[in-house]
Amino acid sequence: MAQRTVLVLLLDGVQSLDVTGPVEVFAGAEKHTPGSYRIRTATLDGGPVRSSSGLTLVPDGSLAEPPTAHTLVVPGGEGTRAGDPRLIDWLRAHGPSVPRLVSVCTGAILLARAGLLDGHRVTTHWAYAPTLARDHPAVDVDPEPVFVRDGQVSTSAGVTSGIDLALALVEEDLGRDAALTVARHLVVFLRRPGNQTQFSARPAAQTAHRAPLREVQQWITEHPAADLSVESLAARARLSPRHFARAFRAETGTTPGRYVDRVRLEHARRLLEDTADGIEAISRASGYGTPEAMRRAFVRDLGAAPAEYRRRFRPLPAG
Repeated sequence: MAQRTVLVLLLDGVQSLDVTGPVEVFAGAEKHTPGSYRIRTATLDGGPVRSSSGLTLVPDGSLAEPPTAHTLVVPGGEGTRAGDPRLIDWLRAHGPSVPRLVSVCTGAILLARAGLLDGHRVTTHWAYAPTLARDHPAVDVDPEPVFVRDGQVSTSAGVTSGIDLALALVEEDLGRDAALTVARHLVVFLRRPGNQTQFSARPAAQTAHRAPLREVQQWITEHPAADLSVESLAARARLSPRHFARAFRAETGTTPGRYVDRVRLEHARRLLEDTADGIEAISRASGYGTPEAMRRAFVRDLGAAPAEYRRRFRPLPAG
């Protein structure tokens, strides 16, 4: 098996966890399977950089020489917002020759500015997805998945999702046993499905400005099994169904139906993770009515049926 070199770019204002998360995964895989990975870090000039949290990171070297990396990791953080033109030029010149391009969080912004994401489906931190999509119309931006893999390009959402993506790459390279060993050592799950949503229902939508709409949002969250049709919710807000639907979308950024879907999915996820309740009871409590309706929602939005989701994410009992 040929050793794979993983080159991690460092820049001022980088999010330290975007660097250390994937590095720890690949380093753990190297310990499990010696000779599998060689990890290098580099800055433009070989000098140290300061992370967004104030940590000083000292690289192994500079980017003066053309990369010989198999995997190039571009982390995110405040430093990606402006983007050093020299780094963009370096990525544009050398990125196409790297077999595997990886970004964590807003590292996708740098890859996009270098033209390396054109024609690819990608993700990034949900808060920056609209900006990425607006500034780079040739890039297919999906704000929801934890990570996305599309050919040569693999992109992940915020911070800890870089660990999820790195584990997926290790699983591809070395097999499930190696990735599972690394995940256990890091005390993380192997692994969140790439298309699991990266946020809960409440952060995914804005809080409405008007009190009646905010109260409806709270009602939905507290009563996922209730009648949450547009007509019922409109009556609660003392608005006509048409006016309610239009106002709700204008103030929250999503439709009432999609908001209800997300709340119910979030509620069902929590019950699967935190209780021993049966699938049928959870489907009723979460407003799905039947296990089959809940299964369809989970497969559509998370890529896993409820039983599989519980197997992956419910903590094992102690002892």
